[in-house]
Amino acid sequence: MSAQPPGERNTPLLLLARALIASPTDSAAARRFIEHATFAAPGELVPTLETSIAEDFLGLPPWARNLLFRLACLQSPEDANLRRRAASDLRAFGPDWDGEADRLDAEADRIEQRAASS
Repeated sequence: MSAQPPGERNTPLLLLARALIASPTDSAAARRFIEHATFAAPGELVPTLETSIAEDFLGLPPWARNLLFRLACLQSPEDANLRRRAASDLRAFGPDWDGEADRLDAEADRIEQRAASS
């Protein structure tokens, strides 16, 4: 594991993500991660993704990444950049979710068009 960047906080969700990375087949670790992610504060989701991905790009299982991105997008409905990041992440793991990635990119386009016309 890499050194903690200055100012980074070891939030409960980040600690649970690291536990999941360490034991990806541990159903109890997965359950704890899902339970905490479901009710995590908006400011905890994206930093957890960023830190987990920076520490080990392939460490956090795709289902966990998808969950965090989905929850973050729901909590930030006008964040076009977040939708584009989520789409890119979906595409990084194969073609199964390309349709969803396309939908996220289209949502980002609509958000940007609304902002430009305001």
